[in-house]
Amino acid sequence: MARQLLFICSQNRWRSLTAERLFDDHAHYEARSAGTEPGARVRVTAGHLGWADIIFVMERRHTDRLRAKFAPQLDGKPIICLRIPDDYQFQDPALQQLLRERLQPFLADL
Repeated sequence: MARQLLFICSQNRWRSLTAERLFDDHAHYEARSAGTEPGARVRVTAGHLGWADIIFVMERRHTDRLRAKFAPQLDGKPIICLRIPDDYQFQDPALQQLLRERLQPFLADL
């Protein structure tokens, strides 16, 4: 069974959506993405958090927002901050490379 990965950024337009696309048709992982802000393309819900095996956030403030709003749903869920600033466009090759580098320690068969 595929491990379920959730990627979180602010607007779910560039960083987290690019991360989700890295796992299209991957044999071992299923990925979704969402944003923390009201205007996000897809706004994170308790359902997203319940679905995920591992949650990856782009910045520490995303972790803070998730904990403030969804503390019960996060109980026992690993949240990993990738420390990726909002400096990239969707599918930017530099962003894709940075995501692979930052995810490698956590997802060996990326």
